[in-house]
Order: sequence, then C-alpha cells, then structure tokens
Amino acid sequence: MHQSIYLASQSPRRAELLKQLGVRFELLLPQANEDAEALEIQLEGEASIDYVSRVTLAKLEAARVRLSKLNKPWAPILSADTTVAINTEHGELILGKPNNYEHALQILSELNGKTHIVHTAVAILPSADQSPLIRVSSSEVSFGKWSLEKLQAYVKTNEPMGKAGAYGIQGIGGSLIAKFDGSYSGIMGLPLFETSLLLDQIGIKFALTI
Repeated sequence: MHQSIYLASQSPRRAELLKQLGVRFELLLPQANEDAEALEIQLEGEASIDYVSRVTLAKLEAARVRLSKLNKPWAPILSADTTVAINTEHGELILGKPNNYEHALQILSELNGKTHIVHTAVAILPSADQSPLIRVSSSEVSFGKWSLEKLQAYVKTNEPMGKAGAYGIQGIGGSLIAKFDGSYSGIMGLPLFETSLLLDQIGIKFALTI
C-alpha cells in the first residue's frame, strides 16, 4: 500500500482538503518554464464537463512529465480542476478565473440571482505505465440577488481572484449563496467522496483505511 502521493495543484484549498482526509502528500508544482495557464484554454464548443475532465488529465500528464525530469522517487500523482458554468440564451458559458477586478465583477454579475453548475474533476495516476483514473463531482449553486454595491464590496476583499467563478464558498463568498445541491468540498475544489474512492481503489492510505 502506498504511503503518500504527489499533489499536482497550486490550490491551498486542495491541500487543506487532502490533509483533512489524512493523506500524506508532497506538492508537485509547475516549474518556471511550464505554461500551466495554456492547459486551461477552452476548446470551441466544448461542454463544461468535458472541459474540466480534459484539463484535469492534461494537468496530470504534465505532472507525470515533470516528475520524470526531476528524478524524484515514484508515487501516485493526483490532479484536479474546477470549472463553473451557467446556461445562457446563447448556450452554456464557462466562467473561469478572473483576470482583474472588472472581470471578477463581470463574472459575479453573471451569476447574481441565478443557478449555475460547478464541476470538479479529480484524477489519479497510479503508476507511470498505467492509465489515469478520473471522477467528476457536479453541483448546482444558487446565488441570492445582490446589489451591485455588495458585489463590488466582495471583489474588494480580493477573495475572488484565482478562483473559478470568482468566489470561494468556504470564505466570504459563502454569504452570496442562497443554496446548493451537491458536494460542498467539490465546490471548494476537491470532492472528498470521489477522492476517497480513488484513493481506496489504488490502495493509498488515508483516514478510513483499515
């Protein structure tokens, strides 16, 4: 049974959730010469659930290559990605991470008073010569109807930056949410149920391991 894994994610929330599961891990982050943002470019007409799965697997493959170049000992690699999408009259719209204050406000205005979907994919590469295993958690999140001033106040906290959909349910952004149906940890960025299933499937030790 494996005693630890590599986490190929820069998200402090994912690291926090893995610790909550009792998983021992080491960060395996992109190097300075890697263009990590390029992996997140959406393909034309791509559905949000296909997008999040593709990006997660691309991040996993990039991490596999990174590990081989670093000459570090092998351990299973875990990657994840979260995307937020909303249905509009023109079809599904994927709302990524905000580029700046104005973009964050634009995204939040799009979500304001509406229900959107959050997909989080989590994938594990058991060994260098095996195929990755992947699961997706999908949740519906409904925002209350807030004034422009309230949305501006939230953006000024700087919490929306670096987050898909420009909010964090675990922070001040949770106060914007009227209700949700699905996985709280999945909306945060790492669904504990799906992650536990993958860990158990490949024999990685965590809190519920007997």
